[in-house]
Amino acid sequence: MLDKNIKHQLQSHFRAINNPIELIIALDDSNKSKEIRALADDLASLSDKISIKNSEQPDARTPSMVVRSPISNTHIEFAGVPMGHEFTSLVLALLQTGGHPAKASEDEIAQIIALDKPLNFEVYISLSCQTCPQVVQALNLMAATNPNVRSTMIDGALFQDEVNDRNVLAVPAVYLNGELFSQGAVTLSDILNKVDSSSAEKNAAKLNNKGVFDVLVVGGGPAGASAAIYSARKGLKTGVVADKFGGQVSETLGIENFISVQATQGPKLVAQLEEHVNQYEVDIMKGQRALSVSTDELLRIELESGATLKAKSIVVATGARWRSMNVPGEMEYKGRGVAYCPHCDGPLFKGKPVAVIGGGNSGIEAAIDLANIVEQVTVLEFADTLRADDVLIKKARSLPNITIITHAQTTQVLGDDKKVTGLTYIDRDTRVEHHLLVAGIFVQIGLIPNSEWLQNSDVALTQFGEIEVDGKGATSMPGVYAAGDVTSGAFKQIIIAMGSGATASLGAFDYLIRHDTSKAQVA
Repeated sequence: MLDKNIKHQLQSHFRAINNPIELIIALDDSNKSKEIRALADDLASLSDKISIKNSEQPDARTPSMVVRSPISNTHIEFAGVPMGHEFTSLVLALLQTGGHPAKASEDEIAQIIALDKPLNFEVYISLSCQTCPQVVQALNLMAATNPNVRSTMIDGALFQDEVNDRNVLAVPAVYLNGELFSQGAVTLSDILNKVDSSSAEKNAAKLNNKGVFDVLVVGGGPAGASAAIYSARKGLKTGVVADKFGGQVSETLGIENFISVQATQGPKLVAQLEEHVNQYEVDIMKGQRALSVSTDELLRIELESGATLKAKSIVVATGARWRSMNVPGEMEYKGRGVAYCPHCDGPLFKGKPVAVIGGGNSGIEAAIDLANIVEQVTVLEFADTLRADDVLIKKARSLPNITIITHAQTTQVLGDDKKVTGLTYIDRDTRVEHHLLVAGIFVQIGLIPNSEWLQNSDVALTQFGEIEVDGKGATSMPGVYAAGDVTSGAFKQIIIAMGSGATASLGAFDYLIRHDTSKAQVA
């Protein structure tokens, strides 16, 4: 099951296992069960701390493998074969169950330990989803720390009956004690804030007690990470406040234009960015969203949690998000057939017809990707020509199950109250309305800057909502700098965002050495 190189690497990692681990397997006669058996045998052969047992639960999912601690009775289950992007989730589950410390803050660990009610999490994933592992790993960490918490990863492509019964049309989809808990990317902080009712108030109190930052970076994507590193290296007291670390990059499949790295993947790059930032004394505050910015003697960022952070300078790097169609039915069926990540959700529409909205590079790439999975892909482009690169257009036109329609204005998403059943569009030449029967709609029409929270501030925005910046990343508000996809800077690329993060950080440093802020008193 595992090749020699992986076994050699795992054998080295498994030296960190101190406590016994049981692999409890539930199998049938399928090929996937044979894979689970072979995987369990390989893992057990690499450490004398790992043993294998057959499940005695008559209602156990098959095939599945439970990673259990016989000492603390923790329970982490993998329903399906945890390979692909989820192999790391399996390895971490083994290490954490075996006693290796989890990568979480002391406050988060204490919060997990304090959970005193049974919490049974089930997370539906696809093995091609890059967002899913961070959710699986957060839930597994909780389950490895507290026996009151159970976590089960379920491969949606393998357990289609469950997917259909629960109408799962987007991953990751998390259920808690049988009820839908969340859809899409969520962090450990997000999960703890939802299950621990007192956490928001406690976290807000801690944030209010933070001192004054020399540079406060708002946003944790490539631009924010770069700004934080450059600030910290200047010896400045630096903080990063973000909803999550990584931003849009965490949902990017392949990255092949990051100079000096021939090829990498979004989640891997995000992990490396965070690890790099953690090499410095940077205060990272996750699970927080900015609400407004104001100034008196200091700059102040008010957060949605009710807390306020104070700084002498600020770098805004809040990035961008997928643009919506803004048509009836889109929000109603978001996560129920309307999707924005073909890599994540594509496998859930295997053998079904889907539509892709948008004929740019992202839209045509999505169509090519989906064509290998679904029955039929229809691309709808508003303009009279496609905006994608010629090589992509040529590839898409060569595939028999891709249909491209231009001059198409999508007007409504149709559904049966449970899931998407189709859409309507108007031919912009003839004004004739058409109905298209599809099970899924993948929206790929570009990005919109995350700048709404600045609309009532002194920070000037373009007509498109982008922050106006000068050559040093300075905004119209003194002491406030900006970088990355949220700005008016040309070309939205990872490497450009990183460069602009460095520029904005150096601009903030230049601002600080020219303004005597040391006498500013905290109100």
